[in-house]
Amino acid sequence: MTPRTDRIVVVGAALLDGGRLLAARRSAPADLAGRWELPGGKVEPGERPEDALVRELREELGVDAEPVERVPGQWPLRAPYVLWVWTARLRPGSAVARPLEDHDELRWLTPAEIWDVPWLDQDVPAVHAVTPYLAATR
Repeated sequence: MTPRTDRIVVVGAALLDGGRLLAARRSAPADLAGRWELPGGKVEPGERPEDALVRELREELGVDAEPVERVPGQWPLRAPYVLWVWTARLRPGSAVARPLEDHDELRWLTPAEIWDVPWLDQDVPAVHAVTPYLAATR
């Protein structure tokens, strides 16, 4: 069931593995390049957000992942977009994550390293909301 919103939903993945969170460094557009984000993208018309998350992770990282749990909350992006985040995990047999679209580097961050990268301003509140989930994946 998709909650109603008058904004366009962008899904973000808190991709977790062994107590680490995957962060992706933007390479485009120019005003976002060099900053880090949770990978994801826009939900297409008629698409469930969970399905968009799986599709975006395949397109952006080349991985086969599954959503686990929606992180409570939503975070405003540039109008008319809003960010919804799910925890996610790689499915058995998935390829290793690699930067494919709009990213030039990936890092698996431990809880102690979460703030070592310059997150996009709009992702900071979502990353704060995700950090409690890291301990559960160790």
